[in-house]
Amino acid sequence: MTVNADRALVVGVDYGTLSGRAVVVRVADGAELGSAVHEYRHAVMDRTLTAHADEPLPPEWALQVPADYVEVLTTAVPAALEAAGVDPADVVGIGTDFTACTMVPTTADGTPLCELPEFADRPHAYVKLWKHHAAQGQADRINELARSRGESWLPRYGGLISSEWQFAKGLQLLEEDREVYDATAQWVEAADWIVWQLSGSYVRNACTLGYKGIYQDGSYPSPDFLSALNPDFAGFVKDKLDGAPIGDLGSAAGRLTAQAAAWTGLPEGIAVAVGNVDAHVTAPAANAAENGQMTLIMGTSTCHVISSDTLAEVPGMCGVVDGGIVAGSFGYEAGQSGVGDIFAWFVSTGVPGAYSEAAAAAGQSLHEYLTELAAAQQVGAHGLIALDWESGNRSVLVDHELSGLILGQTLATRPEDIYRALLESTAFGTRVIVEAFVDSGVPVTELVVAGGLLKNRFLMQMYSDVTRLPLSTIVSEQGPALGSAIHAAVAAGYYDDVRAGAGAMGGKVEAAYTPNPEAADAYDRLFAEYTQLYDYFGRGGNDVMHRLKAIRREVHAGATASTAVAPLLEPTEEIA
Repeated sequence: MTVNADRALVVGVDYGTLSGRAVVVRVADGAELGSAVHEYRHAVMDRTLTAHADEPLPPEWALQVPADYVEVLTTAVPAALEAAGVDPADVVGIGTDFTACTMVPTTADGTPLCELPEFADRPHAYVKLWKHHAAQGQADRINELARSRGESWLPRYGGLISSEWQFAKGLQLLEEDREVYDATAQWVEAADWIVWQLSGSYVRNACTLGYKGIYQDGSYPSPDFLSALNPDFAGFVKDKLDGAPIGDLGSAAGRLTAQAAAWTGLPEGIAVAVGNVDAHVTAPAANAAENGQMTLIMGTSTCHVISSDTLAEVPGMCGVVDGGIVAGSFGYEAGQSGVGDIFAWFVSTGVPGAYSEAAAAAGQSLHEYLTELAAAQQVGAHGLIALDWESGNRSVLVDHELSGLILGQTLATRPEDIYRALLESTAFGTRVIVEAFVDSGVPVTELVVAGGLLKNRFLMQMYSDVTRLPLSTIVSEQGPALGSAIHAAVAAGYYDDVRAGAGAMGGKVEAAYTPNPEAADAYDRLFAEYTQLYDYFGRGGNDVMHRLKAIRREVHAGATASTAVAPLLEPTEEIA
């Protein structure tokens, strides 16, 4: 039954790092009628395998449990429908987006390997989240080999493949747990896996395929290339990636199955949109799908996406894909691995109790309190400069062996000084990315911000000042979910394409922040110092950060070996 356009509804589901959010949206105008959030039961497993006996995990690991994603469908979607007070029969489609690159090893029918009893205790059988950076060694080998062979696809990724992506993680799986690798019939992006659960069809979305899967001009890296990495890796594409159809963004992957209808409370047979990435769906939600508009999705990390009619090689970009954001334009992606995560880390580990008490007395969160103190300073008054690499560097260095730095501390340095320096460091990191695009011939005319951090008005003004660009803000507080809903409306046939859907359903506050010339001049001086440190520690001047991480891994490996050996000894025995 066709639902009239003025009554039709769609559901968008955004799968984030820690939770999933569902929103019910009116197709005619993008009005958000109800939403609900479900936090993942197992969150992120980055220290221990909490899904199985709390087994310790090595450094740089980040795993999740796929059943947690299904719980979002069974809880958040029905709750959003109830909150909206609508008739589910009016829902005509559902769209989803996911973090990326987040990989699920499955059987041929899509069953995650971690759900099989024989693999429940094997870390490699679980979902490798986007922030799983333990495949850096494999990524380094991929990059070195690709450069030496002059592989044509490498420039499409700014000259570097990330440890976060499909091939580095797949090679790590092969080399660290061959049994799980051999049992993996499909190496599936979580964005496609959840669509598989909804529609019963495995369709690879063009977005993650191009940006994270090294799929360019109709092909993957060759078997010859893969064999040169590891002879047993030669069949990776044929055996574990290829075969399923490729779906364009905004098209339908299939129809909602009876089982998924029971989970969600939605009508069986409605359109299920092809999967997408949380960042890329947000640009249409902010009505920022035109060339030159760089959308920043700012949360735990920041993803930068921009469309252009120009195909260029941008150093350190995460990728360029024809139609990667909207049809008819080249879609570019870059990013910062840590932004909100850095602020949260400092607040949770580096602020004395007196500040928490003062914040509580003022009725503020600790973030709000520190921001207020920091905003009262003149630019440069703290005497600090920081590198925003606590979670490595995604763009433009693509090196997750790098680590954070705060320079200039004295006995007079206060927590608000450090907090402001960390805020500034992320703004400087975005400026590096913007300048890389502009210098490569991809114009950036406007920043459009979505995500939780846009609530920090001081931070938004700082980004505008540092980049000297007007900064617009998305109207919706749940941009990715709205973006997924827009794609659902297009998949259901209510709009001709994503740009048309964005114009009707998306929205932004144009030029909500504009550069302050005096502040911009002052930030230029700090940015000059930032770039010197950036090059010195990030481009081979001093590899101390790499060496420290290597030492950390060695110590961890030794501690793990000691733990494994110690129980074998009698209580009276000593280790020589």
